[in-house]
Amino acid sequence: MYSLAHKTENAHEDSIWSCAWGRPKKKTDTQPDNEDSQDSIRSSSDDAEYIVTGSVDDLVKVWEQKNGSLKLKHKLSGHSLGVVSVAISSDGTKCASSSLDSSLRLWDLESGERISSIEVGPVDIWTVVFSPDDKFIVSGSHAGKIHLYGTESGKQEQSLDTRGGKFTLSVAYSPDGKYIASGAIDGIINIFDVAYGKVLRTLEGHAMPIRSLCFSPDSQLLLTASDDGHMKLYDVKDANVAGTLSGHASWVLGVAFGPDGQKFASSSSDHTVKIWELAQRQCLHTFNDHNDQVWAVKYHPEKNNLLVSVSEDKSINLYECPQ
Repeated sequence: MYSLAHKTENAHEDSIWSCAWGRPKKKTDTQPDNEDSQDSIRSSSDDAEYIVTGSVDDLVKVWEQKNGSLKLKHKLSGHSLGVVSVAISSDGTKCASSSLDSSLRLWDLESGERISSIEVGPVDIWTVVFSPDDKFIVSGSHAGKIHLYGTESGKQEQSLDTRGGKFTLSVAYSPDGKYIASGAIDGIINIFDVAYGKVLRTLEGHAMPIRSLCFSPDSQLLLTASDDGHMKLYDVKDANVAGTLSGHASWVLGVAFGPDGQKFASSSSDHTVKIWELAQRQCLHTFNDHNDQVWAVKYHPEKNNLLVSVSEDKSINLYECPQ
């Protein structure tokens, strides 16, 4: 059964633009690189799950999710011009946030301490993501470049050029670590080969801004969301369009695959969240529980029946879906 499991109203004082969902890996799953990370893993309870939200109110908030409810764990301050993107590392111990103040910050999720702050110069940075091995934080810039910053060094270590591309709004890293995809304000999508640091494919399936994109868990498909109201599925290997999905009445602002790759979710400025089946390319359910545009939606990293969405209405919604 599809249901709204929990709603946190007025979770921030202004619009919530971004969310991420993660959990610290259990001790048996993680090989700590150093003493600090070992301490962090020891102090994390095995059943702790974090949802991180970023808002126009300049705050990053860390919420502990337990039994379908949210409890505020940390309020992270320091940004000065609205937090537009947040991401959680795959080991569940760190969070990255980017802001229109031209800074990128790295936080310890357990303690709430700021690990580092990376000044990226006089440019807007939008989406921020971790590489699958957590060694890099990746962001797009106003100049159309994709920058890779070292998680440990806090410095820019690589830059990918979209060859004169426009403002990069969205970035995704494939789970297999081979590709980075970027979506620009002019609707152009670039897929980079990470090993060679070059554009592998340029896709022109949309004519309007690409607000969000994501790879399927097997890294074979790329899902894109655009202001044109459509989503497209691309076969990463040959860059063919594998499907076009329509159903939202306005801009599609967020897309996310479920962990099993069989379903994906979308959020829109039409105030809805939709669940889609990949095989049939059809909408299974529409949630109408926000009363303003829904900026982002994310699945639980391990459970196909749980997802979270955040909205202009300042609320965080948790949903339950059939397995």
